[in-house]
Amino acid sequence: MFHSLISLWFRLSLEWGYVGIFLLMAIESTVFPLPSEVVIPPAAYWATQGRFSLWAVIAAATLGSWAGAALSYAVARGVGRPMILRWGRYALVPEAKWLLAERWILRYSAAGILFARMLPVVRHLVSLPAGAARMPFRTFSLMTLAGSLVWCSVLAWFGAKLLADQPHLLSDPDALLHVLKGKLLWVVAATLVLLVLYVLVDRLGARLKRGAANDVPPA
Repeated sequence: MFHSLISLWFRLSLEWGYVGIFLLMAIESTVFPLPSEVVIPPAAYWATQGRFSLWAVIAAATLGSWAGAALSYAVARGVGRPMILRWGRYALVPEAKWLLAERWILRYSAAGILFARMLPVVRHLVSLPAGAARMPFRTFSLMTLAGSLVWCSVLAWFGAKLLADQPHLLSDPDALLHVLKGKLLWVVAATLVLLVLYVLVDRLGARLKRGAANDVPPA
């Protein structure tokens, strides 16, 4: 069953093409939790099989990331901080997540946009406080494109490296088993990297929270 689900998702990614990559990555860069880790590696696999261009996959994913982030930026700039704090929990932006992203922007400014594009949790939220704070759109776009390009390139390289030599991946369950067993080191390494990124976000979030508390003047 696991192999069937993997095959279905990979075939859908092929059918949707570059437009699908763009749209899925745009969704990933809004408040909806669609991981880029399940979008880019399948597309990279098809690139290794000659069905896509790897550079076009990276370009579509990067531009999609920017489009979704720009949409979030525009919405936040339009409705403002008070409205998001009041109603954000109904749109998958609870106050705790908003405050984390907001502190991130206040602490790291434009550079925070760049690095946030490569971090889980913060990646799809940081556009909101940037928009609410009316960060210059050009600066926001440049940082978003640069960070997204790096992250999408890493995921595409990983997908190609892991799956390139498995042309029968979708038709033969043993091929998938070979990937999981024969390239277990790569899978473990990727899992550890994601875990480290989550821990990093958690630690930085705690530090930002403490810094914000220290900045509050005594009553």
